[in-house]
Amino acid sequence: MKVLVAIKRVIDPYAKVRIKSDGSGVETDNVKMAINPFCEIAVEEAIRLKEAGTAEEIIVVSLGGDECQEQLRSALALGADRAIHVSVTQTCQPLSVAKVLKALMEKEQAGIVLLGKQSIDTDNNQVAQMLAALTGRPQATFASKLTVDGEYIEVEREVDGGLERLKLALPAIVSTDLRLNEPRYASLPNIMKAKRKPMETMTPDELSVVIRDSQTVIEVMAPAVRSAGVKVTSVDELVDKLRNEAKVID
Repeated sequence: MKVLVAIKRVIDPYAKVRIKSDGSGVETDNVKMAINPFCEIAVEEAIRLKEAGTAEEIIVVSLGGDECQEQLRSALALGADRAIHVSVTQTCQPLSVAKVLKALMEKEQAGIVLLGKQSIDTDNNQVAQMLAALTGRPQATFASKLTVDGEYIEVEREVDGGLERLKLALPAIVSTDLRLNEPRYASLPNIMKAKRKPMETMTPDELSVVIRDSQTVIEVMAPAVRSAGVKVTSVDELVDKLRNEAKVID
């Protein structure tokens, strides 16, 4: 069984985020980039499926410019077998990404498609659901446990009321949550081996996919700066401020 894993290049979660001066987006020049943390979890889960003898091949895919090959190589160093770079110049919105993944899922005959539940830059949380709708295949989002059982997979997912267990017929789409696993670090020998692993570059046209924008970003702005706290000297003063200034109590 092949496992297709989608990964996204994002700003390193520990880097300071700055808004562009014209408000058109987030500054990415001279900023450390990394694999989206939820995508790393998806890669790790695919590797564990292969180690368990369930998966035969792990294919990682990413959409973007040449720079995203760095993250694809990182995924290969973690344990993926080969990579596909879908070369695009513009920023792809969720529906376009889902259409590309649908084409690749059919081309590769993948049994499982693993995605991070959302990216930490746009937080859309839409691609997995859109991919399931386009392919007509079953889906499980926010997976915290995954077990393959023959032609089915059993997924435990977190919902507001607790845990939900689903049994899906393969092929299926699964988006990963934080509690699914803890990603490993790439070893130096595997980093060296990753340089020799195959990476194919193709365009959306080769997959018969047209990239279109369905939404427009009007402005990106930083959140309001929080004002400093105020120290009070007594309970009466605290109650007075809550009632008359903050107006949170009557």
